[in-house]
Amino acid sequence: MNTTIAPRPSLMDRIGSALAGIRDWLDERGKGAWIIAMILGFVFCWPVGLAILGYMIWSKRMFSCRHRHHHDRHARFSGRGLSGPTGNAAFDAYRDETLKRLEDEHREFVDFLQKLREAKDKAEFDQFMQNRNEPRDLQS
Repeated sequence: MNTTIAPRPSLMDRIGSALAGIRDWLDERGKGAWIIAMILGFVFCWPVGLAILGYMIWSKRMFSCRHRHHHDRHARFSGRGLSGPTGNAAFDAYRDETLKRLEDEHREFVDFLQKLREAKDKAEFDQFMQNRNEPRDLQS
């Protein structure tokens, strides 16, 4: 019986995953949650508060609503949000057709990029093999 055990995630992977979960939880609750987390960080351990403040500034969570818009846009294209019927059948049909066309074009573009990468890799490999097989002139 040959059983393989999946590798355990490292400590850094688990910490990163936990921090990402905390970040997502705070993002769902908005800028106020970030500010409260920062204040609590300063109260209980000032380096933690300073780290949160630095992260908020670095990721632009303090000065913009960019992350909230990102979640709204993701919800719109993932089947939730504004993708429901508007009541205007002509517009709904046009929107559905346009979204399908854009998804098809995106898929074709991703396929094109994959073929381009494969062609580039093959050209680099062929060049490597050609250079490897060429006799080298040994000059003193």
